[in-house]
Amino acid sequence: MTPEKFTLYELTQFRKLKAWEKKMRHPASFIDKISGRIQRKFNSIIPEKIHQAITVVVKKMVQAVLFTSEFVRPATSMNENLQEIERSVEKRLEYYRSTAAVEGGVTGFSGIAGSFADFPLLLAIKIKFLFDVASLYGFDTSDLKERIYLLYVFQLAFSNPLHRGATFEKINNWEAVAAEMPADLKSLDWRDFQQQYRDYLDLAKMAQMIPGIGAVVGVVVNYRLLNQLSSTAMMCYRKRWLDRKAA
Repeated sequence: MTPEKFTLYELTQFRKLKAWEKKMRHPASFIDKISGRIQRKFNSIIPEKIHQAITVVVKKMVQAVLFTSEFVRPATSMNENLQEIERSVEKRLEYYRSTAAVEGGVTGFSGIAGSFADFPLLLAIKIKFLFDVASLYGFDTSDLKERIYLLYVFQLAFSNPLHRGATFEKINNWEAVAAEMPADLKSLDWRDFQQQYRDYLDLAKMAQMIPGIGAVVGVVVNYRLLNQLSSTAMMCYRKRWLDRKAA
């Protein structure tokens, strides 16, 4: 990457990107490790049937992403102005963030039953948002490998610190990872994928199950989760956009 080719806006975002990459590579702290142990303990007391049910939901969603046209967004024409692209992403975020907040409020109002409904609904909103982001940055998700990249972006956004570094390195070295990718995806660990996602959500989402305050919690948590996803997605696609310009 050669920053001397960049505009002032691109150079500013490049510097933010470098700071973010440093953060992604930072090893898990002692507190992160303790939190991971607590989360594993929490997961161990959840009935196996619930783990299996959630794994099936995530697996079906991922398969829909990879093998159907329901989510696919063709790339927009290559926009040479990064600032315009990111303004468009922010506008799309406003729509999806509002949708997720309303959905979280409605399902949170229903307590435990609503929280179970919230899981697949929120997952679909996030995935659709990522497809829009990829398209706005000029990447064609009709390409299977672009859809797999999108899933790694999703995973990075919600990985706990113990797994974040490994996921980030796949993102950071995507061209090499994509070149070595097998023709089929039978090796993808669906359970690991959903578990990392759930590890990030469980503590925040538990309060959504409490009648009375669940609706408020659902609005706030879903709003913040879309912000987290957007921040990660913009960094990942910004890096690829800048790499492509420099090349």
